[in-house]
Amino acid sequence: MMSLTYHSWKRWLLAVLLALPLHLCFAADLVDQKILSGLASDSNEERVKAITALGLLSTPGAAAVLAALGDGNVLITSDGAVLLSRGREQAFNPVTGETVSVSSGMQSLTLNNRLRRALQSALASSELFSSQPKVRLAAAQRLQKEADATRVPIIERALAGEKDPSIRRALEIALASAALKNSDPTVRRQAVIALGESKNPAFKSTLLGLITADSTGQFREADETVRIAAKAALLKIEHHQTLVSWVGNIFFGVSLGSVLLLAALGLAITFGLMGVINMAHGELLMIGAYATYIVQGLFKQWLPHWIDWYILAALPIAFLITAIVGMALERTVIRWLYGRPLETLLATWGISLILMQAVRSIFGAQNVEVANPSWMSGGIRILGDLTLSYNRLVIIGFAFCVVIVVWLVLNFTRLGLFVRAITQNRRMADCVGVPTGRIDMLAFGLGSGIAGLAGVALSQISNVGPDLGRSYIVDSFMVVVLGGVGQLAGTVVAALGLGILNKIIEPFWGAVIAKIAILLFIVLFVQKRPQGLFAPKGRSAE
Repeated sequence: MMSLTYHSWKRWLLAVLLALPLHLCFAADLVDQKILSGLASDSNEERVKAITALGLLSTPGAAAVLAALGDGNVLITSDGAVLLSRGREQAFNPVTGETVSVSSGMQSLTLNNRLRRALQSALASSELFSSQPKVRLAAAQRLQKEADATRVPIIERALAGEKDPSIRRALEIALASAALKNSDPTVRRQAVIALGESKNPAFKSTLLGLITADSTGQFREADETVRIAAKAALLKIEHHQTLVSWVGNIFFGVSLGSVLLLAALGLAITFGLMGVINMAHGELLMIGAYATYIVQGLFKQWLPHWIDWYILAALPIAFLITAIVGMALERTVIRWLYGRPLETLLATWGISLILMQAVRSIFGAQNVEVANPSWMSGGIRILGDLTLSYNRLVIIGFAFCVVIVVWLVLNFTRLGLFVRAITQNRRMADCVGVPTGRIDMLAFGLGSGIAGLAGVALSQISNVGPDLGRSYIVDSFMVVVLGGVGQLAGTVVAALGLGILNKIIEPFWGAVIAKIAILLFIVLFVQKRPQGLFAPKGRSAE
């Protein structure tokens, strides 16, 4: 199947070309009969040569013929003329520029696999002169793998007229790839150096082939200076790959840490304030994600022109819904179980099962689709091979914004003052008139609302289903315990540290072993420092 990337502009070109009368056609819009005669031949060799020759012509007429070949619109007449079909009744002669009537004696040219491969190569050469930068870049990148000595003149011609720096760089690499087949060792050595400077891992196998001996001890590359240059080029590519790998691991580690931070931040407040082991915390994340799904559906139905901004409307809605659920949970169940951790754990675990089953009954057991807004799709390409996706970058920024807001609430509001007082000494706070019952409810609502915000973020990078919360509840507790119960700074450091450590270990031991290693690390750390990274203050620390 031919790629759609080149059909659209070539079809437009062909339509314009065929619409022109003969007296308006420029010479560049016509093709030499000697080149086209090979297409009318019964020999595949002649047809391949004709297609290759068309690819070397940087003219609109040659591009129109190649586009027609790809669309199956080339007709061969009984006298060997090549025509481009304009429908059932008319055809265009690319040699004379005339429009002729289609007759029963004309046969459609059918492509086999060999001709399709030749056509793809020819199109890559022809597309180097497209008016669309994306098409030219894709053609240059394709020629990096397909170019040979015959392509050198057309690549040089395209390079001479190219202004875009990224396309020029791709053309230079394609030129170096073609130059590897040159008979001059100096040219081959310069080509190898250029491939090494590109730092493109796609050329590793090519360079390895130059320095690898066969069973008889002979090298494919006879010149020693070229082999030495190939080894140096391989080292450059491998060093670049190592750098890309480390930067990628750190980025995805920070991304994972941001997700863990959002998931654990609300738990740090509730667990730190009331000492409640809330096993339903993961289901609050799930409710936030499903709230995002509902808002998306409402925008699709009622505000389709604003669909890219549904995520902004989902944030306050998810916060309010999960905060109300959390406060209802605290008022109806948890308030009666303070000081009884085992019973609280069992009760909240039962609530988590109820919430999951309720979601299954309403939305079904299958995952639901939550799409990224267009401004969160795609990514930034750095270091040539690493793409930093926009959705993860947004989540990283969002997580730190949430942390700042929570810090401001805890340090500069009356609610935050009461929360800190209760965390440090609940009995004394009660004695001086702090309404501990109401603060417990509000704090639980705040922690639950933050979990809802985490659910909104998770909906942009993960599947949204009834089991969403189970994937993060254990990790959230590990973050809270490692950072220090009720310590905001400790939660941030622990989340980011565990995220980065997890992504660094995964390439060596795998995801499962990485989880086990991190769990063992936390167990050993807590044995030596039970208070976590940041020790709590006040009488509660005792």
